[in-house]
Parts: sequence; structure tokens; C-alpha cells
Amino acid sequence: MELFDLSGKTAVITGSSRGIGKAIAERLAEHGARVVISSRKAAPCEEVAQAINARFGPIDGKARAIAVPANIGSKDDLQRLVDETRAWAGRIDILVCNAASNPYAGPMAGISDEQFEKILQNNVISNHWLIQMVAPEMLERKDGSIIIVSSIGGLRGNALIGAYNISKAADMQLARNLAVEYGPSGVRVNCIAPGLIQTDFARALWENPQILRATTDPMPMKRIGQPDEIAGAAVYLAAPASAYMTGQTLVVDGGITIAW
Repeated sequence: MELFDLSGKTAVITGSSRGIGKAIAERLAEHGARVVISSRKAAPCEEVAQAINARFGPIDGKARAIAVPANIGSKDDLQRLVDETRAWAGRIDILVCNAASNPYAGPMAGISDEQFEKILQNNVISNHWLIQMVAPEMLERKDGSIIIVSSIGGLRGNALIGAYNISKAADMQLARNLAVEYGPSGVRVNCIAPGLIQTDFARALWENPQILRATTDPMPMKRIGQPDEIAGAAVYLAAPASAYMTGQTLVVDGGITIAW
């Protein structure tokens, strides 16, 4: 259990009121971490935090989970998220940059400047902002794990979600660059690249029979994934089990990227 023991650790997970982020928060809490639930709307965050507290109980007399709503597109909101977490727990050991947006689907020729800028802002620049707010204390302690939830879209071209894929490829390079910078201080930065997962965020893909069939037919596992099937990868990357892993992208996709 020591390989996956997160006792005494505090984790911030963006976009954690539902889907992959919620599953990651639940599993990090299950393995002993205090978790901060964050997304734009307060009520869903509170609901998830209360459920985690009810399921796993307090740690040293304090809540195992709290809710700190924040809009990832607002630098002030992100700073408040960091400040409130430190005020509550005293430190941040694990950061999971999971929140993302995709306001456009279609060929690159049709995307507006505003849509493209929003994708890059929320999926790349906001991650950069939040990491720069959290990293200094990790570097000072010479310990910490930063996890960016990317996508297999960052490894492939796609005529439907090309702009989103560009942002997810950028996230992988962000992790590689920061891994080089932070490695000498023992702070690790990695990505998770999920395939198609049954979340509200990806509903337009898996509810479309043609897209679903095109995804699952060549896939070795013949099905799309569930949010909890990504959470284990996050536990691994947050825990001592991955102490020698940095700058990498861990693909969790049912095998679709290796299929013909």
C-alpha cells in the first residue's frame, strides 16, 4: 500500500464536480489525500465534497474534502483557489489540471478567433497559470506531482475537433518542458491522455452512433471508457509508485491508438 499511499497529501483537482475530475478526486481521497473540489458552479462542487466526506470521513478531525469554485479562465479565481487551499490545508502536494473546454467542432477553416482563443486559454494558458501559482512551494519542498489531463486527440489529427486536439498536444509539451525545469528539484509533471470516455463533456461524440461505432470497431477493447478508469492513472502519477516518472504522457484509451 505504501506505493499508492497519499496520506498527508493535499490535492487540488480542477473540473472535479463531474466526470473524470470527480472520479480522480474520489480515488485520491480513497487513498488518503485531502482533496479540493473545483469547477465554475458552487453547488455541484459542494455536493461532491459532501459525498466524499460522508463516504471516507474526516482526516485528523478535519474534512477530507472542501469545495472552492473557480473559473479556470480567470487568473484571480485561480489565485483564490490556491490561497483558500493553503489556508485550509497549509500546502498543496498534488495538482490535477483537468478542466477544459471545447466550444467548437468542425474544420479549422470555420473556427472563429474567439472560439480558438477560448480553447487555448482554458486548455493551455490556464494550466500554465495554475501551475505557476502552485509550483514554487513544491520546488521549495523538493516534492510534488503535477498532472495534466490531456487527450489522445493530442496525438492524432481530427477534422472534427482539431482545435481542441491542438490544445491537448500543447498540454503534453507543457508537461515535458516543465518536467525538465522542475526535475532537479524532485517535482514531477506528467499527462494522462484518455481516449473516448463516457462523460457529459464528450456526450456529443459517444451519443452519435456513427462516431461511437468508428471509435469502438477498431478498438481492441471494443468499448469506450468510464471516468473511474482514468482515476487509477491519476492515483499512480500522484503517488510514490511513479516516483521515477516525469515528462510523460500516460495513454489510457482501450487500445485505440495502437489499432489499425
